[in-house]
Amino acid sequence: MDQPELTAALRSGPGVDAGGILLVAATILVFILPALIYFPPMLPSKTEALLQTHTPIGLHPSRSGLRDGRAKRALAGQHSAGPAKLRSLWVYPIKSCKGIEVSRSKVLPTGLEFDRLYTFAQLKSPFPVGVHSSDAEKSQHKWEFITQRQFPLLATVEVDLFVPDVAKARDQEDATSESFIVFRFPWVEKGLFGEFQWLLAKLGRGWRALPEMEVLLPVSFPTEDEVDARGYTFEEMSIWRDPVMALNMETELPRELRLYLGVSNRLGIFRIDPARLRPVYRCAPKESDAGYQPCIGFQDAYPLHLLNLASVRDLETIVAKDEQLQHLDPRRFRANIIIDAPAYAEETWKDIRFHHVDPSIDGDSPRFHVSCRTVRCKLPNVDQDTGLRHPVEPDRSLRKFRNVDPGAKNNGCLGMQLTPLFEKTAEPEGMETWLEVGMGVEVLGTGEHVYIAQ
Repeated sequence: MDQPELTAALRSGPGVDAGGILLVAATILVFILPALIYFPPMLPSKTEALLQTHTPIGLHPSRSGLRDGRAKRALAGQHSAGPAKLRSLWVYPIKSCKGIEVSRSKVLPTGLEFDRLYTFAQLKSPFPVGVHSSDAEKSQHKWEFITQRQFPLLATVEVDLFVPDVAKARDQEDATSESFIVFRFPWVEKGLFGEFQWLLAKLGRGWRALPEMEVLLPVSFPTEDEVDARGYTFEEMSIWRDPVMALNMETELPRELRLYLGVSNRLGIFRIDPARLRPVYRCAPKESDAGYQPCIGFQDAYPLHLLNLASVRDLETIVAKDEQLQHLDPRRFRANIIIDAPAYAEETWKDIRFHHVDPSIDGDSPRFHVSCRTVRCKLPNVDQDTGLRHPVEPDRSLRKFRNVDPGAKNNGCLGMQLTPLFEKTAEPEGMETWLEVGMGVEVLGTGEHVYIAQ
């Protein structure tokens, strides 16, 4: 059948014969479908555009230091043979969203580089405020940070951090030296357009892919011109009981994110201002001892969180299992540093140093003050893959079996909070070290810990 005959057959409507239908179907399968697969009718995503000049910092899952830790074969209290060592490193550029596992990370006074630069917050008030309410009543609205405790689907918000790649950027005229964060979340519109989104996702990223939305954020703090141009505002928000003046960049958020997470209030995303960091007191070393005032960005209370894999394994033997909770994933506890040591040995440490196991490697040996235990909230109840929250575990087991700190009565504890220590604090260059997976842990001092509540 030549082209005129095919056109006539297509125009003949109900009168077209079975052979014509098969010919049209064959044409679609042979020519059109492969073209859609290799050249999908969609603009490049933000991630695809960044990959032309940048490289993501995260490890591929096949290289994760937690592969063995996520297996069920481990017995209570067991750990890898030999001295304690650093097993896995994690940064969380956006608080309470998915973390990024890295093999090496710079240590700054505020913790690991890129950690908790951003947090989501909702605008809340203790009562409904009407149109004709007084200014005093309207002023009761306050920005409060949100986490997986209230909105467990934050666990499913994927985060990537892209740093410039010199080799890729060499041939790109518009290459930039800036680093960027991209976060994404699943989203499908209703109706026919949603079906089209679904099809494009399958064609562009494989049959397992789902439609999603992406948001691009800068790593560096915006300049005054960028703040004005993009409509950002400095506003006070709170992290637990700490008031923080931070940069609200909510103009970057699509309305779909609030709907996806289930946030009924106004939703903002705040960037920590490097000039307005939060000082850390309580159990942290004093400025006179550390040589600088310990401080944090959007971390809960201390610069870094350390978790012992063997301690998680031991707790796992106690936690009641059911269909929703078959295995206690260490990622639920959202630590920066995950080590392998005898179970709960970390709770006696007061002063530690990380060093390269191979003496031929000449590198940093970062030192940390072990400030206090980590008092757990209900966030570990959230499955970090699905965003589903278990109704009771492991919170119930933590409160029952890990109520071990006299300063945190009726609360479960697991993990330790760290404050970086530096040999040279007079110059900013002296307040940087590096951590690397595989380092050994040297215990310089031990003692008792008593948590001081906020």
